Amino acid sequence: MSYKVNMKPQLSNFSTPKRALVVVAKQPVPGQTKTRLSPALTAEQAAAIYECFLLDTMEIIRAAKKQLDFVPIIAYLPAEGEHYFRQIAPDFEFILQEGSDLSERLNNATTHCLMNGYEQAVIMDSDSPTLPASSLVGAFQALQSSDIAMGPCDDGGYYLIGLKQPAPSLFLTVTMSTSQVTADTLDRAKQSDMTVKMLPGCYDIDYVDDLKRLMDELEYLPATAAPYTRKFLKAHAERMNL
Repeated sequence: MSYKVNMKPQLSNFSTPKRALVVVAKQPVPGQTKTRLSPALTAEQAAAIYECFLLDTMEIIRAAKKQLDFVPIIAYLPAEGEHYFRQIAPDFEFILQEGSDLSERLNNATTHCLMNGYEQAVIMDSDSPTLPASSLVGAFQALQSSDIAMGPCDDGGYYLIGLKQPAPSLFLTVTMSTSQVTADTLDRAKQSDMTVKMLPGCYDIDYVDDLKRLMDELEYLPATAAPYTRKFLKAHAERMNL
């Protein structure tokens, strides 16, 4: 089976730095966003809290960019969502996610960057609002000596993967959204003789239990952590069926 990679330049015309950080994001739409948080949250609440995750992720990326130079890019869906993302992140670049599933979309986005002048491409999720900025900086630093940087999630997936060359086998032969994603990806890397540097673990917010964990974590994290999510939870916690 062959996979089509979109090679059309989609980034602005400027001298391309060597590092790209891509965040995978969807425009928050009730009934289409974070549906696994329902029925504890209404469709409107689930979309609203995901928007907070997005905004906090943008802040994490901005904090990391103060420590290390890279180009922040949003790989977005749906196609008509570009205007929304340009409003919330005018300091980012934008590419449309392309592919029939997450595996293809991750492969296409990383390959696009690495085939268009970037020497390192890190791609990350948009629903880990307490992720330290140091993990993003660490991913690029890891790529100085390793072929792959990976940030594992507690559920067996990963919140981040970084590459220095296109690696379709890491995506297209791995079934995403399972508890074996990290293990399977490490296996593919071993088969390809690629070295991997593991970053500190984190978690993403998919289910109500993840959201409860986040609420507990915010109790002892500094008040500056996840400000948008924290504000939303403070205002709406009593109205959510948690």
